[in-house]
Amino acid sequence: MNNLWAPWRSQYIQTFADEAKDDECVFCTAANSEDDDNHYVVTRHEHCFAMLNLYPYNSGHLLLIPYLHTSSYHELTDDAYRELTGIVRPWLSTLDKVMKPQGYNFGSNIGRVGGAGIDQHIHMHIVPRWAGDANFMPVIGDTKVISENLHETMVKLREAFVLL
Repeated sequence: MNNLWAPWRSQYIQTFADEAKDDECVFCTAANSEDDDNHYVVTRHEHCFAMLNLYPYNSGHLLLIPYLHTSSYHELTDDAYRELTGIVRPWLSTLDKVMKPQGYNFGSNIGRVGGAGIDQHIHMHIVPRWAGDANFMPVIGDTKVISENLHETMVKLREAFVLL
């Protein structure tokens, strides 16, 4: 078997060690920061915000995150839940306009057993998909090719986002 060096994966793996060290939630850090660009926060709303996934499955991989630090949707207020789910359609429209995907994966992984990488703070994923994006590189090479710089994607999406 050949190895393909993917140094960015070590950053992802290190986040688990970093979380164990300081127990600070990466989403709460982004929510409480005034430096949206550094945290790739694209939009802010009253009860939630949208940010780019730092370790995306594809270009444009968005996370919709409530400000409330909770592992359960049941603990969100009705207003927070409505806003969180209500920004999905405008984000799909924005991604359609900017990224022109052919499909999406959308949803939440709740709890560690449910597949959540960050299980202590609920969030939704919107992952744009294109034909061939699951080609041999991720399947055989265990390497994901992201076609655009996160900062460039953030700027494009921020400029295009309009609540419908």
